[in-house]
Amino acid sequence: MKESLKVGVSGVRGVVGESFTPQLAATFAQAFGAFVGRGPVVIGRDTRPSGTMLEQAVIAGLQSVGCTPVLLGIVPTPTLLLATKELGARGGIAITASHNAAEWNALKFVDRTGLFLDETRAGELYDLYHQGEFPLVPEAELPGIATQQHAFARHAARIASYADLGAIRARRFKVAVDCVNGVGAVFTPEWLREALGCEVVALHERPTGFFERGPEPVPENLTRLGDAVRSNGCAVGFAHDPDGDRLALVNERGQPLGEDFTLALAAWQVLERHARGPVVTTISTSLCVDAVARKFGQEVIRTKIGEINVVEKMLQLGAPVGGEGSGGVIVPAVHPCRCAYIAMALILELLAAQQRALSAVRAEIPEFHLVKHKLTVSGDAAPELLRRLRRRFEERGARISLLDGVHAAFGDRWLSVRRSNTEPVLRVTAEAASPAEAEALLREALDDLAADPTGLATRKQT
Repeated sequence: MKESLKVGVSGVRGVVGESFTPQLAATFAQAFGAFVGRGPVVIGRDTRPSGTMLEQAVIAGLQSVGCTPVLLGIVPTPTLLLATKELGARGGIAITASHNAAEWNALKFVDRTGLFLDETRAGELYDLYHQGEFPLVPEAELPGIATQQHAFARHAARIASYADLGAIRARRFKVAVDCVNGVGAVFTPEWLREALGCEVVALHERPTGFFERGPEPVPENLTRLGDAVRSNGCAVGFAHDPDGDRLALVNERGQPLGEDFTLALAAWQVLERHARGPVVTTISTSLCVDAVARKFGQEVIRTKIGEINVVEKMLQLGAPVGGEGSGGVIVPAVHPCRCAYIAMALILELLAAQQRALSAVRAEIPEFHLVKHKLTVSGDAAPELLRRLRRRFEERGARISLLDGVHAAFGDRWLSVRRSNTEPVLRVTAEAASPAEAEALLREALDDLAADPTGLATRKQT
């Protein structure tokens, strides 16, 4: 397979027309249909222009093995996950490359429980795909195509049964939302107005799939949102990724908080107003989440990167809230998946309860400074680079965890280097009490990797 194709627990993704083709999508859909068995399979997609083409390929692949495609059209990924469970489908397929650049697309596979496939189940699916032998049905047995409307309305109703929408509506918040021309453009402004009673300033609100800013909701991509918050006097700015499962925040001063604080602030509201219990997150999430959990006497449990890893641990422990530091908030009482919509409701509920500005609430959480970097490497290079980095940090007295890549802890500082589930890169993350300390730790790791005499580390990029 071409190097830009990524196959793993986060699904199958690649560059459209290069490594990711309609033929590939149809064959993976055949494998998935054979894997889950005949019956309904839910399909949803984001707004990328390639989505319609790939949807047709997925439909053909599913029908060829006797599965009935159930089309939701353009929907947030959490909506598709919930619908898969509620409709009693055999499984689901989300056609979205999430935060990847516009030229990428992907298939993400959903179990009948409404959860993404775990590593074991995903491995079984990929084994079946590589065997290439599927139980094709004769023409007389080809199933038709079904459609389902109002999937998002059912999703919104679940949120309304959990969050205190009355308290939010009473505040009549003015908010800005950057929809990145993704699925949020279809649903978010109207939902904020109609369900939450907000006055809305919408940016990038055309569902074209042509991203006018970087699709990942990281601070450097949120300049226009910050300007909109300041110029319109908004209480908060919300930033989507293209498929609506992640959320980043901008405070009333137009300053991005960083995606980790989305989870920290959502956890604050859940633990204070809804339910107590452990908070589950990944090994690379900021210590700001630990600070919030301690505030309510709760512990933080950490997992490997990947939504399904967090979800499985949350369900095992009965955790009321968790998620990923990328802005993915999970509240199992709504549905155990990352969801930008429950995150928005919880942030507004927190502001309504606190009767304070977002910057003032954020100021109660101790300062932690997180810095991130990507290092492009060839596929075969990563294991040796990680082994070498582990040895070097062990020599410097770090406490090493190999739960996901190499995680090196130095008291109140830590560094994580791991292979991405979604891109052909190593993700390098460092956190410390000051920006200078975090940058120094990051630079130390990058210098170690760049010193590789074999040239395995091919290119740096921020």
